[in-house]
Amino acid sequence: MMSLGERLLGKRLLAVVLALALLVGPVQGASAALFGSDDQADPSSITPPRLSYSDGEVSFWRPGAQDWAPAQINTPLAPGDELYTGERSNLELQVGSRAYVRAAGDAQVGVVNQDPDFLQLKVTNGSVSVDLRSLDSGSVVEVDTPQAALTIERPGYYRVDVLQDRTSFITRRGGRATVTPAGGQAVSLAASEEMILDGVTTPTVQSYVAPELDSWDRWNYARSEHLLEAVSARYVPPGVYGTETLDQYGNWREVATYGPVWVPQAVAPDWVPYSTGRWIADPTYGWTWVDTAPWGWAPYHYGRWVFVDGYWAWAPGPMVRRAVYAPALVAFFGGPGVRVAVGSPFVSWVALGWGEPVVPWWGRSSFVGRPWWGGWGGPRMVNNAVVNRTTVVNVTNINVYRNVAVRNAVVAVNQDQFGRRAVHEARVPQVDVQRLEPVRGALRVAPTAASYVAASGPARRPPEAALRRSVVATRPMPVRKDTARGENRAAPPAANTGAPVVAAPAPRIVPAPKRAEAGPAPARPSFGASPNERQRPAQPPTPDMAQPRQVPPAVPQQADRQGRQDRRTDATPPAQPARTPAQPLPAPPTPTPPAPAQPVERQTGRQERQVQERRTDATPPAQPARTPAQPLPAPPAPAQPAPVPPAPTPPSDRQTGRQERQVQDRRTDATPPTQPARTPAQPLPAQPAPVPPAPAPPAPAQPVERQMGRQERQVQERRTDATPPAQPARTPAQPLPAQPAPVPPAAHAPAQTQPASQQRVEPAPPSPRPLPGEPANRLYPGRTENKQPRAEEHARNAAPQQPGAAAGPSRGPGQRQG
Repeated sequence: MMSLGERLLGKRLLAVVLALALLVGPVQGASAALFGSDDQADPSSITPPRLSYSDGEVSFWRPGAQDWAPAQINTPLAPGDELYTGERSNLELQVGSRAYVRAAGDAQVGVVNQDPDFLQLKVTNGSVSVDLRSLDSGSVVEVDTPQAALTIERPGYYRVDVLQDRTSFITRRGGRATVTPAGGQAVSLAASEEMILDGVTTPTVQSYVAPELDSWDRWNYARSEHLLEAVSARYVPPGVYGTETLDQYGNWREVATYGPVWVPQAVAPDWVPYSTGRWIADPTYGWTWVDTAPWGWAPYHYGRWVFVDGYWAWAPGPMVRRAVYAPALVAFFGGPGVRVAVGSPFVSWVALGWGEPVVPWWGRSSFVGRPWWGGWGGPRMVNNAVVNRTTVVNVTNINVYRNVAVRNAVVAVNQDQFGRRAVHEARVPQVDVQRLEPVRGALRVAPTAASYVAASGPARRPPEAALRRSVVATRPMPVRKDTARGENRAAPPAANTGAPVVAAPAPRIVPAPKRAEAGPAPARPSFGASPNERQRPAQPPTPDMAQPRQVPPAVPQQADRQGRQDRRTDATPPAQPARTPAQPLPAPPTPTPPAPAQPVERQTGRQERQVQERRTDATPPAQPARTPAQPLPAPPAPAQPAPVPPAPTPPSDRQTGRQERQVQDRRTDATPPTQPARTPAQPLPAQPAPVPPAPAPPAPAQPVERQMGRQERQVQERRTDATPPAQPARTPAQPLPAQPAPVPPAAHAPAQTQPASQQRVEPAPPSPRPLPGEPANRLYPGRTENKQPRAEEHARNAAPQQPGAAAGPSRGPGQRQG
């Protein structure tokens, strides 16, 4: 049985144990709270707007800076920041994964306020577009101008143009907004509408139909489409900005350990992450990394860097529900046994490896200095070992970072250069990584005026009038603290002696609009009553205006020629006039009259085609060529002399045909050496042999019919075959130049012979057309011919034939050619 003393001793021991438990318990609980591994980020951890594009003169200013500085892409923007674009310059802000704000034309844009569900911008001059391809439910974007505040609550395309005393708002692509003018009632801005406010104190409001898209609007549309088609977006969590640049400057690879990784291209052999940029002071996130590479946003604010097979790669890690922004994902180091806060000679850092936590130096005091895996969906690594998500990790136990062992991976600069110059200008070449001590908590390096901008050098300042213009807003600009959150700096920044500070007057606050209270848009004036109304649209196109050209199938040869003319000159194809020569063919039953009429028609057809060709070739002398055709009705009397004139005529015809074919060769890029092969067809001028008999006029008509039939079949062959084989057989139509034989009569010989020769010589440059009814083989001068079928045709032509049989013999050569 236990004595009284033992009982008292037991009670005392129990009290001591309980006291120790109470003492140790809170300490462990506090350790879990301060150094635990919960994922909850700082409530102010929102993704800031990003300067994603700049073209031309773009300037940047942040409160605390000494002067305006050149804007640097990938700069995260904070409330109070100002941007200015010079003439013919453009800038782009990414304010969401599918939302962009662009400015141009002497524009000044500022960030006024930002909350998780509210973004407030101001525009005091120039043109600004807000292209929201998506907008979270309940989120609001507000654009403040000198005349009114534009409140946007749904996706769409919005255009704001601010002049000296006028502001216009335009909605497109289903966008709707609310306009709240100074001292007036909120007005609804419907889709595809323009609202113009004139005046500053009490502006007048007018509503119109949205004008046509201008070149800048079209550029906005095209750029947004391009950005949204990024292939890299499939490898990163939703909400990550800057994925479109990963497609252009690197490649994705699959690594068994890390999954998909992105490898940058065109980097120096000794390049390492976080070495090509600078640190800037951010009022929300403290020291923030700004990289100068075009792709330097996503790999430096999300994911981790790994060293695989001798190259650096960025690993976004497994997909998570929502990406979480961080100002940088590095581990800071101090000197041997001395921390940066005490004053070590240099500051160094290294990119976090796979699964390693970041120790925040920004945020509220309860968030600073504890391990954090916010936005990371992969395994958690501490000292190269995997830890459970429920494991309590003391930050003082984190001493190993994998990338420290990689050559040159640790980047160091002198402390007095940190945040003041670009890293590549101040980097320390040699670092003793064995004597580094991690920094656990706030990085106590005081920023200077040079720490608030990401680039150095002169920059263009906006006009003073624009700087002093107040805007209409629904919320006042938040008061900025002198000390950036998480910096805990010991001294204020350097004084801006004589520095031009952006001292805009306070905004004129109006009540935030409510959809139910917004009034309707004012009635539009009658058309033409105001110069602001866009012009009346033109008559919409009718279906027949879009129909392709159609050529009647009854004339294949002429349709083929006209098609070529359309492609060359886009002129209206004159198919019908060229067919008229074929109409005299029904007259061959009459013995005498048709004989002279056919050469005239053929000559007239040639003249018409020559005129048409000279119109397309810009050579006008087509009309004189028609006059020689009129005297030709007299040829019946001197039919016998026909064989004599053809002797000099065929050379001219062959020369003319060669010239025509050469012109066509240059037009169709055919091989001209094939031209001489076609001239043998010229012997067909022997066809006048049947002509000497006075009653033999039907004989010339027969070749015309055969030629017509051959032409139609050859056109069909050209349509079915890419290479037109029937061309050489069509040259026999050239004998028609022999028809000037009627010229020998004394009364007409001088008048007819001289123009005929001129006609054959002059049309050479404009490439005269074939005779009506003859084949258009000159369009395909590269075709070779079959000599044997042509000999057979000569034999058939030498013998008299019946008109009805004319088409039959002409079909044979056309079928055997090519």
